[in-house]
This record gives sequence, C-alpha cells and structure tokens, in this order.
Amino acid sequence: MVISIKTKLGALVVGAVLLTSCLALVAIRTSTEFRYITIFAMIATLLITQFVAQSLTAPLDEMNTVAGSISRGDFSRRVRGADRRDELGDLALTINRMADDLEAVERHRKELVANVSHELRTPIAALRAVLENVVDGVSEADPETMRTALKQTERLGRLVETLLDLSRLDNGVVKLRTRRFEVWPYLSGVLREANLAASQRGLTTSSGLHNRTDVHLHLDVSPPELTAHADAERLHQVMANLIDNAVKHSPPHGRVTVRARRGPFPDSLEVEVEDEGPGIPEAERHKVFERFNRGAVRAQQGPGSDGGTGLGLAIARWAVDLHGGHIGVAESSRGCRIRLTLPGSLPARD
Repeated sequence: MVISIKTKLGALVVGAVLLTSCLALVAIRTSTEFRYITIFAMIATLLITQFVAQSLTAPLDEMNTVAGSISRGDFSRRVRGADRRDELGDLALTINRMADDLEAVERHRKELVANVSHELRTPIAALRAVLENVVDGVSEADPETMRTALKQTERLGRLVETLLDLSRLDNGVVKLRTRRFEVWPYLSGVLREANLAASQRGLTTSSGLHNRTDVHLHLDVSPPELTAHADAERLHQVMANLIDNAVKHSPPHGRVTVRARRGPFPDSLEVEVEDEGPGIPEAERHKVFERFNRGAVRAQQGPGSDGGTGLGLAIARWAVDLHGGHIGVAESSRGCRIRLTLPGSLPARD
C-alpha cells in the first residue's frame, strides 16, 4: 500500500486536532484547568510532529549527502530507503539510478581512453621503429620499408576517421539523405569494392584493411527488382563493415553470403551477412556491437587480418539506429549471421 507524504502530513494535522479536542473534552468533564490541558496538548503535538518530521527529513539529509558526493565524482554511494512506497522512495530510487548511469558513463569513458591509447600506441610504435631504423642506417628507405610505414600510417588514419564518425554520431550531427535505389546493383557495387580492396594492397574498405583473396563473396537478392529507401552512403558504411568483418573471420577459401529480402513491413528491407567462421558464442552476442569489443574469437580470425579496432560493428549499429532500424546476431547453424532490418520510407533528417 502506497502512503504519500501528503497523506502523512494530513494525518498529522487531523491527529493533532483530534488529540486537542479529546483533551478539551476530558478537561470539561473532569474540571481540569485548561492551562494544564493546553500544555499537555502542546507537548504531545510537538512530540508527534518531531517524530513525523524526523522520518521525512532524515532521508532528505542522506539524499543531499549522496548528491554532494556524486557532484564531486564519487559514484559509489547510494541512498538507502529506495524500497519505501512513497515520494521519498521514488526520489531515492531515481538518485540511485542516476548514480548507476553516471558510474557506467565514467567507466566507459575510462575504458575509451585506455582503448584509444592502446590502439594508437601500436601503429605509432611500429611506425617509429621503421623510421628509427631508416634514420640510424639499420635499413634502407626502399619501397618495401616505405610500404610498411605507409601501412601503419593508414591504420592510424582509419582509426582517427572511425573515431570522428563515432563523435558525429554521439553529437547527433549526422544527417540522413534518404533516397530510393535498387538493391541488386547497389550491393553488387559494395562487393566489387570489397574484392578490389582485397586484391590491391594499397586500397582499403571503409572499416579496415584486409588482403584476403581466398574468400568468395556471394550475393543473393530476391526478388531481383527489390528496392530500398535509405541513406545510401550510410548503408554502404554498414555493409562494408559487416563484409570486412565476415571476411576477416572466414576460414581459408571460405564463403561470405550477402542476402537481401523484403522486410516484415511494407517497404522495409532485410539484409543478412553470413560467414563460415567460428561464429559468436551466445554469451558474447549482446556485446559484439559495443565499442572496442573484439569478441572471444580473436585467435580464430582468418589469415591476413590485422585484428581491427573493434569499432566497425559499433558504427554499423549506430548507422542502422539512425534509420530507425535494427541490427543483431541471428541464429545460424554455421558461422556468424548478422541481420539488419530497415523500416522503409523515412523523411530525411535536417
């Protein structure tokens, strides 16, 4: 049963009036002097008021202390009494939830700084080693050495570009420019770019570098005249990330299949990217779209993979969310299957 503070205060006033009235009747019937009754009524009323006030102000004092700790960056403290069934209980629960959210944000911020530092340190250290060897005369500045340095520079550039994309998404400055297009030629172009990037060492996909030419990419669109209404550039970014990730985790001479079908709703689109790799453990599926997450199968990636940055699937999820769609890991008897659904016609965002 929920008893609000207003009810408690109303009961306090009614109780005080009834107590005073009862004492007045007792005084009349017993011929007791009213001054004694008045003094006794005042003392009793003050005691009752003090008891009720203490039960109301003590939680507020604790909330004020906890809020002060949160403002100073200490997110470990929580307010007691969140199980109270009144307004103070609701307020305590809200403060505790706020503390949980702020603690999670702070933890993610620290993880982001640590992960970005780690990602930047590796290519910078490799690039520095190459340049130091050239400067010290240990190795010549031949084309192969310069290609090694260029590869690390490109890796840095990809990481910075990806972080900028995430920053734009976080700040809500990414605009959708939706249009209608045919799915078959569109996805064919994405797959051709992926094959071209794999066959030429100097070219990359939008999500990372891989030079695997042993993986076969297969496109399956039904019906062939299927159309979609979306931001083609953002969808290209999603598909390039998914294909690149699938290729990296494919076994030697594996197969990556891209399927496109009509979605469950009118004018919607459903796309799947399926590989024949080790798959994603069920316990890890809810985390694969988190930033800097590389899952539990890193050692089983295919040859030619650089390990990635763990940002590709995070970018894919955010781009799909911008469309109001959904992306997730679907059940598959073999390998990994990522399924995304776009809702269809949406007004372009300004």
